[in-house]
Amino acid sequence: MRRDSSLTVEQRAAAIELFGDGWARKAVATRLGASVWAVGELYDRWRLRGGAALVSKPTKRAFSFEFKLKAVQRFLAGETKFDLAREFDLSSPKLIETWARIYRNEGEEGLRPKRRGRPPRPAEAGSGGESELQALRRENERLRAENAYLGKLRALRTREQRRK
Repeated sequence: MRRDSSLTVEQRAAAIELFGDGWARKAVATRLGASVWAVGELYDRWRLRGGAALVSKPTKRAFSFEFKLKAVQRFLAGETKFDLAREFDLSSPKLIETWARIYRNEGEEGLRPKRRGRPPRPAEAGSGGESELQALRRENERLRAENAYLGKLRALRTREQRRK
C-alpha cells in the first residue's frame, strides 16, 4: 500500500475486489469516484501480485547494474514488463519501464549506480596549492577594487547633491 496514493484504504480494498470480479481500471475509477491514474497504478500492482497488492513492501530495494541491464534487455527483446516484474519479484512493472527509458536515453551508463548526496565543489582556480601570500594578494586586489568602486559611488552622490 503506497503512502502517496490518493485512494483511501476502503477504496483500495474495493478496487481489488472489483478487479477480481473482472472490472477494468476506468470502470473501477468511475465506480469509486477516484482518479483513473491512481486506480491504474493499483491495477498494475494487482496484476503483478494479486490481493497482496494492498501490502506494502517493508524496505526500498537497491538493484545492481547487471540486474537492471538484464531486465531491460529482456524487455527490449519482447518480453512483457508484467512477466519480468513477476519473475524478478519487483514491486511494480513501472520500474522496468523507467529503466528502459533511461537505457534508451543514456545507454548502459545510465543504469549504473549514481553517487548519492551533493556533488563535490569544483576546486577554485589557483586554490589547489595556493600559498598564504598569494591568497593575501588576491584578497588585497579585491579590497582595492571594492574601495575604488565605493569611492566612485560617493563622488557620484556628492555631485548629485550639488546639482540640487
